[in-house]
Amino acid sequence: MTDQPTSFDSLERANRDRSRFSGHHRALGAAGYVDPNDRSANVSFLAQRQDSLCIDPPEGGVFPYLRIGASWDNLRVEDESLVGKIFKKTTPANVDLDLGILYEFEDGRRGAVQALGEQMGRFEDFPYLSLSGDEQTGDTAGEDEYIHINTHHWAEFKRILIYIYIYNGAQDWAEVTPQIHVHIPKEPKIVINLTSQQKGLAACAVVEIENARGGFKITNYSEYFAGQAEMDRAFGYGIEWVDGHKSP
Repeated sequence: MTDQPTSFDSLERANRDRSRFSGHHRALGAAGYVDPNDRSANVSFLAQRQDSLCIDPPEGGVFPYLRIGASWDNLRVEDESLVGKIFKKTTPANVDLDLGILYEFEDGRRGAVQALGEQMGRFEDFPYLSLSGDEQTGDTAGEDEYIHINTHHWAEFKRILIYIYIYNGAQDWAEVTPQIHVHIPKEPKIVINLTSQQKGLAACAVVEIENARGGFKITNYSEYFAGQAEMDRAFGYGIEWVDGHKSP
């Protein structure tokens, strides 16, 4: 494999002060959350680590689209104010998460798309995937953030890793219970749950999608890391991470 690391703004400074650089302070994301116990929904769950499934390519060999969304349950937590403690009040967790993706192409090109560093990607040109803006309130139906992959170029991809990372408002992952939703035409929505939560680690590598003979091999990893650079080293994408920031 040719080692062609891609540099972009994203890292240590932002990991030290995530809330300062988040552009999505009002994002809640709960509206799109799928209850894992609701079996009436037309979904396929990858509920445990290492759970995986394969999707064969359609007739003609090209998927019309691939969309990946993030949703989370906006839980209520104990109000830490004096009045809140006296009257045992609760308050919304006001969780602020962001969605990101690492990618590797068959020819060795690699990189990342994420709001941190203003790396939003491009759909029609390389890297053929783009990150949405944030819907800001989390109160409308559907995912809070999503990534579109241009599947007309899927044959050029080797693999992608979808991750989420915490900004201001979440004390630990147990208050968030996030999900990743994978939308593939003519297939039930695939929901990936994080079955374990760890405090003090800002990034979670949730799911990897590999190019399997033109189709998709989708695997739940749900591994936690201090930041994106540590996550990258664990999965071997080989990106060169540099200090940076994002617009408020």
